[in-house]
Amino acid sequence: MASIQTAPIAITGDPVLYQKAAPVIAFDVALHNLTQTLMATMLQARGVGIAAPQIGVSQRLFIVASRPNERYPDAPLMEPMVMVNPVLLSGSSEWELGEEGCLSVPGKRLSIARHLWIDAQWQDLQGNTHSGRLHGFVARIFQHELDHLDGITLIERITMASQEHAMAAGETPL
Repeated sequence: MASIQTAPIAITGDPVLYQKAAPVIAFDVALHNLTQTLMATMLQARGVGIAAPQIGVSQRLFIVASRPNERYPDAPLMEPMVMVNPVLLSGSSEWELGEEGCLSVPGKRLSIARHLWIDAQWQDLQGNTHSGRLHGFVARIFQHELDHLDGITLIERITMASQEHAMAAGETPL
């Protein structure tokens, strides 16, 4: 049996990280293979989530895989969830600041505001639609990975938040 290959992780500056990913249309062997590569790459990098654009594939697919580790010792343990064509349906009106890192932004940890809970919808690898409410750290991972599908990294997210804060304070954004 052949071992599952990992892929290089795209780093800030790589154009694939700044484009809106295309919807997944074919639920086939290629999608399963991509998911296996994503999972192997995420596990090797000790991540708690990874999006297809992070390995150079501009498709709307990511994995949410919360588990305690050295970067997130208080993270809840869950089975990894493959989410194809995910959509954020709604989010709590309450936001929480939390420190986030990113496999594509090595060496940086930034404080990012995210919804405390979200209602989301996604497809599985067979194309079946699922929905549910995600809370806390798992909701944070979903929102972080969804940003990747929309061409947003932590750097852009923090810049967007700074501009929104400045506008709310009546300042002229840069």
